[in-house]
Amino acid sequence: MKINTMAEMMAAGETPEVLFWVGCAGSFDQRAQKITKAFATILDKVGVKFAILGKEEACTGDPARRAGNEFLFQMMAYQNIQVLNGYGIKKIVTTCPHCFNTLKNEYPELGGTYDVVHHTTLLQQLIDEGKIKLKEGGEFKGKKISYHDSCYLGRANDIYEAPRKVLEALDAELVEIKRCKSNGLCCGAGGAQMFKEDEPGNKRINIERADEALETGAGFIASACPFCNTMITDGIKNREKENEVAVLDVAEMIAASMQ
Repeated sequence: MKINTMAEMMAAGETPEVLFWVGCAGSFDQRAQKITKAFATILDKVGVKFAILGKEEACTGDPARRAGNEFLFQMMAYQNIQVLNGYGIKKIVTTCPHCFNTLKNEYPELGGTYDVVHHTTLLQQLIDEGKIKLKEGGEFKGKKISYHDSCYLGRANDIYEAPRKVLEALDAELVEIKRCKSNGLCCGAGGAQMFKEDEPGNKRINIERADEALETGAGFIASACPFCNTMITDGIKNREKENEVAVLDVAEMIAASMQ
């Protein structure tokens, strides 16, 4: 796939409709790279004109701020804001709720105000507009899917319906996990916990959450966050259920079901 960077687009005198913020996980994590590719494939198929920053993109600084390093966060944020404002970016889409939350809610006070959308919201919009056409009787038709709410998407930004509406478009049966929506349980990676050792306790949060998802009897667990995806996949592997249950991002499910 040929994906334009902002620099290439600007050089050609073009402006994208939307900037796709890939994020650290989407760039470097092998599992999350598949989500990035799936989402880019969807945008490409429906004809959304988009670009990425490529090497000019740095981490949003979310893990640094959550871990208490405010100085590092501000340094990274200012660097990103300079790049974004330099290109006159108006609209950003991201596949990571952590990037989404930071760009949308924490950058404005540092001088970076953008229209930031999470990929599930954009997917819902594209389905509603009839731009995403799904196959009749796709591979998820009639299958049970449970959706795990990401903390930064759900409780932090009140986005509960978009991912569910997208999954319902797959003609599947959506079974809710016991703790869901505003009462959802964290996968255990938020607040920079992804990068540190466990604190003392008798059960890992991601295993607790994976157990709750397995209780639904769904064959697919849908997530909308690369961190959640990693944590829940680890939990499923711990229970040796990886051959029976697949953990997929909402974008991967749509990409697999498109005409």
